[in-house]
Amino acid sequence: MKNKRIRSIDIFRALTMFFMIFVNDLWSLTGVPEWLEHAAVNEDRMGFSDIIFPLFLFIVGLSIPLAVRTRLKKGTSHWSILKHIILRTVALLTMGFYMVNFEMIYDDAMPINKHVWEILMALAICLIWLDYKGLTSLNRQAQNIIQAIGVLLLIFLAAIYKGGSAEDIVWMRTSWWGILGLIGWAYFLNSIIYLLFQKIWPYLFLVFLLLLFMNIQENGYYEHIPSITFIISASNYALVMAGVLCTCAFLHFRKKEKESHFLKIVLGAGILFIIYGFMLRELFPISKIKATPTWSTLCIGIGYVLYVCFYILIDKLNIFKWADPFKPAGTSTLTCYLMPYFIYPIIILIGFNWPSMMTHGIAGIIKSLLFSFVIILFVGWMEKRGFRLKI
Repeated sequence: MKNKRIRSIDIFRALTMFFMIFVNDLWSLTGVPEWLEHAAVNEDRMGFSDIIFPLFLFIVGLSIPLAVRTRLKKGTSHWSILKHIILRTVALLTMGFYMVNFEMIYDDAMPINKHVWEILMALAICLIWLDYKGLTSLNRQAQNIIQAIGVLLLIFLAAIYKGGSAEDIVWMRTSWWGILGLIGWAYFLNSIIYLLFQKIWPYLFLVFLLLLFMNIQENGYYEHIPSITFIISASNYALVMAGVLCTCAFLHFRKKEKESHFLKIVLGAGILFIIYGFMLRELFPISKIKATPTWSTLCIGIGYVLYVCFYILIDKLNIFKWADPFKPAGTSTLTCYLMPYFIYPIIILIGFNWPSMMTHGIAGIIKSLLFSFVIILFVGWMEKRGFRLKI
């Protein structure tokens, strides 16, 4: 039992990535129900799309204790683990940095079409972070050459970059770091904290409370207490730490063979966070864009409740075969996320347009669901042939 893999985390991750690709494709549709879309900046609500990214942060947190413990059991030193954390963070920040800058390209000032720039960016990421262990036909020298080409390609793309507008042309900026950048910073801080306090996890709970307070204070609740922001909103760190604590509780109660206690505590915590989130609504609006504590706590509560449901269904009742088609999204998650950065620009460059009936209402939603599923199937096909990204 102690070495049993926690399938629910993999499936939770896979389904979240499936829906992330889906909601990221909603921009191509019209007539989409309001509850599916992102809420606007001044709206006091959240749509289905506003829940997916925080759930992914939560799942990142679920995986951190397991990843660190696995490396420690293999005899990996703390220094080597720290080095691994830093390298993964740099990879995520780099990808996020380039992706967020693509969104701000001023096409008229670029020497190449912005969609060609996007394809080359995705290609460079593949060349650098391909899992070369799966490609046994390539020796180490060939790997180094290919990765060097990827690095040079990123440098070239940065050198020719022009962003902003005709009145104010700018170079690449960190902006809001992009989705992968936010994940990178949140992963970095929480991994370091877990590495330091893994044996005294109540300290992790205190850090969690501090992060929740920072999220409240960055929204200016206490007038005489300064707001402290560590690069990005504390909401991102808190969501990851919520996942870390969930897995810490699981490992603690599994060791004592009191799994039912774990399920009751996490389910109870989830319900309490949802109630607390709605109570905070009296003070702060629900807003993903503003990263309000109301949004953060509601998503933490949803994450806890969903995880308990997945754990009971998958790990307790062993009902998991239904999720097999989604498996590549849990094992090659980054590859799935990158695929649209090839697909969308290619579709635009070749001038392909979906029939209008397939981009509106229910038919459009089905199209986007199938689009996400086909990407996962294609990534699964590539994975079987040794092609996948790994950081």
